[in-house]
Amino acid sequence: MTTATDDASRAAAAEIPSLGEATRVWLKIGLLSFGGPAGQIALMHKELVEERRWIGERRFLHALNYCMLLPGPEAQQLAIYVGWLLHRTAGGLIAGLLFILPGALVMLGLSLLYVLYRSVPVVDALFFGVKAAVLAVVIEAGLRISRRALKNRAMVAIAVAAFLALFLFKLPFPLVILCAGLTGWLGSLYAPALFEAGGHAGKGGAPEFKGVVDLMFERGELEHAKPSSGRALRTLALWLPLWLGPVALLWLLAGGGNVFTQIGSFFSAMAVVTFGGAYAVLAYVAQAAVEGYGWLVAGEMVDGLGLAETTPGPLILVLQFVGFLAAWRVPGGLDPLLAGSLGALLTLWVTFAPCFLWIFLGAPYVEALRGNRVLSASLTAITAAVVGVIMNLALWFGLHVLFGTVKPVGFGPLAPDLPVFSTLDWRAALLAAGAMLAMLRFKQGMMTVLAGCALAGIALRLVG
Repeated sequence: MTTATDDASRAAAAEIPSLGEATRVWLKIGLLSFGGPAGQIALMHKELVEERRWIGERRFLHALNYCMLLPGPEAQQLAIYVGWLLHRTAGGLIAGLLFILPGALVMLGLSLLYVLYRSVPVVDALFFGVKAAVLAVVIEAGLRISRRALKNRAMVAIAVAAFLALFLFKLPFPLVILCAGLTGWLGSLYAPALFEAGGHAGKGGAPEFKGVVDLMFERGELEHAKPSSGRALRTLALWLPLWLGPVALLWLLAGGGNVFTQIGSFFSAMAVVTFGGAYAVLAYVAQAAVEGYGWLVAGEMVDGLGLAETTPGPLILVLQFVGFLAAWRVPGGLDPLLAGSLGALLTLWVTFAPCFLWIFLGAPYVEALRGNRVLSASLTAITAAVVGVIMNLALWFGLHVLFGTVKPVGFGPLAPDLPVFSTLDWRAALLAAGAMLAMLRFKQGMMTVLAGCALAGIALRLVG
């Protein structure tokens, strides 16, 4: 028996938004999507579930769980998923592009300002303060994820093993993620109780209702959401060349040693292994970009993360900054600023194009993944490993922020980076301690801490 409230909710949800109306909503979300994936997902939940009722609570959470299985920024993929459900491929493209374009444009502008004015003393002092705040932000992110992921001793052991593999043995990040996934697979067979996913459910008391998408399913209006091998092959035939075609063309025209070829190849590989979000993959990107390719120095990597924290859109936009500096430093025959802009654009393309592929290809089969014990266990183990990865990133950042000199020290198979303690910068240590106290003890927001540390950095440099 339905009540008047049920009927009213159903009637309100029955009206399918036009593509123009949806576009305006996706633009609003793209402009306001600060605060990392947690804040972005909360914003989408408020706009799409609570206020407009375009999608019901359960289907929203089911879509989020699927996106958590994928490499890449889960918040952007969630936007693509809902946009695709509502308005097919056009809706998914609009939702995904508007989620990243505002932040990408801001990040490009900040990258240009960075290379033009970084040497100005007051700007240098500002970034000095931002680096200390970034260290606190990364530590807070690791602690937040650990509270969700480390539910038992098995998960703690996986996190510790991931940290040691990266810090002591310098094993590649993709190998660490692969081993964690295999551990979860074995755990699902021999100790399934230890590898049960915590899930991403909302509040238990949230009222249940049917949104626009749910009613469209009931009326049989979502033909594009049904699995089809023909559609899957067409999706692969379109999106694989779109994603990797520019990289293959660069190989043919410029060769493997060209900086643009290196950018395209490296970040295409990153797009496949970026499980756990930006913080998880940054340790590997930093190691490769700083120590492997020499595209930038450690301090600049921290600066880039600080810039990305201040922009809307996914935090993985920091990779755009890396691509910009890589091409700016080795422009070939191009103007350095033009080369940097092209490097940033190429990085954006190979990083985010596969996000559309994962959704358009896999979303019709998402129901088959629902409740899959093996996949759930693998994701649980990967999430635990991500805690260790983020803590390694925090240590890497901390060493380069607090100490003037950091050297690799070899002990047989071990090769940790250790600081020269005489090069400790007391001002950086003071700022980092203050930032961590503000975030962890007084629960200050990220933007507040970034701004406060930037001003404090200027003041301390003036004193120095």
